[in-house]
Amino acid sequence: MRTVYRGELPVVQGRFHVDSRPDPYGPGPSEACAGQANGLCGAAVPGCLLLDTGPCTGRVGLTVEVHRAPPPLDDGWEEVVEASFRPVSASTAVLPCGHAALCEVDLPPADHRVRYCGRGLDRGGAAGLRATAAAGPVGHYLLQFWPAPPAADLVVRQTSRSARDRHRYARALPAPRCGAPTERERAELRSWGGRLPSRRVREVGADARGLVPLDRDLLDAVDASSPATQRSLARWAAHRALTVAGLADVDWISAALAALDRGAPLPPPFDDPCRVWDRFFTDERIAAAAVDPSTDCQGSPLRRPMALPALRAAADPDPLRAAIGAVFAAAVAYGSDCPALFAAARREFPVLGRAVPPG
Repeated sequence: MRTVYRGELPVVQGRFHVDSRPDPYGPGPSEACAGQANGLCGAAVPGCLLLDTGPCTGRVGLTVEVHRAPPPLDDGWEEVVEASFRPVSASTAVLPCGHAALCEVDLPPADHRVRYCGRGLDRGGAAGLRATAAAGPVGHYLLQFWPAPPAADLVVRQTSRSARDRHRYARALPAPRCGAPTERERAELRSWGGRLPSRRVREVGADARGLVPLDRDLLDAVDASSPATQRSLARWAAHRALTVAGLADVDWISAALAALDRGAPLPPPFDDPCRVWDRFFTDERIAAAAVDPSTDCQGSPLRRPMALPALRAAADPDPLRAAIGAVFAAAVAYGSDCPALFAAARREFPVLGRAVPPG
């Protein structure tokens, strides 16, 4: 056994990668984990691995080892996955996102098995990071390589919420296609910004496609987040949309927002779309309502009808549909100021900042 590295690793947005390609950026999660059972070690891109450390930006402990044969499994690891890996060059490096190479692994360009082990994945959120900043790394991880023929990736052990969510995300992704894509498939790829999202996102339809030209990475990040985060994001987006449009304090709209926050059904007139719009266009208070002075939402009165769908979208029973629909409706209400909305969403929900551009 050869220990290549033992120490700390700077992590940006919960990821780092191993790469044998002449490319300083690793692939995004929808590309690296396509067709896999596990979402912690993405190995679908030849010559590259995308490793997930949970919702962490900071320092983690990392050990990298090279073995001649499969090493014994240590019961002290909370998460364990395996995948196949074949370097495409004689130079393989561990690369923290946005940083220079941490170490060279020195693997021959032949088939290998990689085992990725971790503990403390759920400790990497903002609160956990603050609590442990003085105590040392947040979480510890182990990468082990050994020669082995190609085989399907495996989830050997899973205990954390973060790992469960990442595995769920990976299993919803479409499998990578072999051979040249058809013209129809190329058109589908273009319509999604050059990479297919998961099947569940594609089934959302127009609201998901509407986010593609506005912030494609945010769409992947919403999909990768937990149902609880998606539900919270939907409520947050509905509040932001109606506030920026000057509608949040109108009594029958504020009552619906309160019901949304409680997880209760929306009250009348929101039980009937036609009645909602009748009420909207006949309520004189709406025409006189003041817009949010903290924003630069030019022409907000014209966007008021565009903000209202965020409320109904956020009440969708499916958390993913609710989140995507509410965020898209809020983006339409914000208009040209929608980048400010997306930036605020990433501050409010740090896990949304973990999507990285594809290689």
